[in-house]
Amino acid sequence: MKKNIFAVCDLEVEYALNFMDYLNQKKNIPFEIQAFTTVENLITYGKHTHIELLLISGRAMCKEIRELDIGKVIILSEGVHPPELDQYPSVYKYQSSSDVLREVMACYGAEKKTMSDQLAVLKKTTEILGVFSPLGRCLKTSFALTLGQILAKDKAVLYLNLEEYSGFEELMGRGFDHNLSDLLYYVRQDNQNLLYKMNSMIQTVNNLDYIPPVQMPADIRTTAWQDWERLLQMIMLDSSYEVIVLDIGCGIDENFQLLDLCKKIYMPVLSDAVSQCKIAQFENQVRIWDYPQILEKIQKISLPFHMVTEPSPSYIEQLTWSELGDYVRNLLRKEKG
Repeated sequence: MKKNIFAVCDLEVEYALNFMDYLNQKKNIPFEIQAFTTVENLITYGKHTHIELLLISGRAMCKEIRELDIGKVIILSEGVHPPELDQYPSVYKYQSSSDVLREVMACYGAEKKTMSDQLAVLKKTTEILGVFSPLGRCLKTSFALTLGQILAKDKAVLYLNLEEYSGFEELMGRGFDHNLSDLLYYVRQDNQNLLYKMNSMIQTVNNLDYIPPVQMPADIRTTAWQDWERLLQMIMLDSSYEVIVLDIGCGIDENFQLLDLCKKIYMPVLSDAVSQCKIAQFENQVRIWDYPQILEKIQKISLPFHMVTEPSPSYIEQLTWSELGDYVRNLLRKEKG
């Protein structure tokens, strides 16, 4: 099965090629990307191939293109365009490629009723890797972000932070228009365009995709297990992600069920007596609730000390070149054998 076609047409050659390069680096996009810098080439291509999604500059739009078999047309606007183009949704051209893509996915998902079984996603099986510890201050999130970035060099990876207090907006020094709370709302509404809703929220750091975490702890505590399960199932079945890195906190009631979905669970540990007792209590609880298979998936890891006193947006990227980055690369090399 072939992917649907996402065509980009802009008469500004450098822009079109740069945007296509950006899209081709995004391994999670469920489309085949085609770029055009002349209207004639787009028309010739469109006469023989169905274009599901077309992002086209207002200056390139014409009568012949309107007559093509195109699923959804979005105008790449330079701020002002002719009134006859008002019938199409538009995205402002001169912003970051990631912002353009998020808006395009939001426009596409808002109106298209594409069901998952109509979307051919070419990928390998999705692995869920869990990062969890009953301990605090053990570098769990720093490890999860480092692991995700290093894996994202070769695979399509999505990082999901499921903690009540992630501190992400404070760490990144910015707010986000949408976050995991919004996505969980769409899950509860059984929204048929969930994949496109999710893609309109995706942020990226060092090639690692992530959905901004919740800001309200209650959004973690009050989400039913069925909704977590539905969200993860959608990502596994419908998206192009090959790996999901779950940074799991202690606020989800069904943590054992969540951990059971993971292929492997990395558990940062500390060597002091109190930490050892907390881990022992957790392991006893796993046995009491009859999830012995979880214990077989757990790999305990003692992480190298890593501390940055001042938060900064570059912190996450710097992790890959820290001692923690070296540790993760070593760990993955050993796992490959």
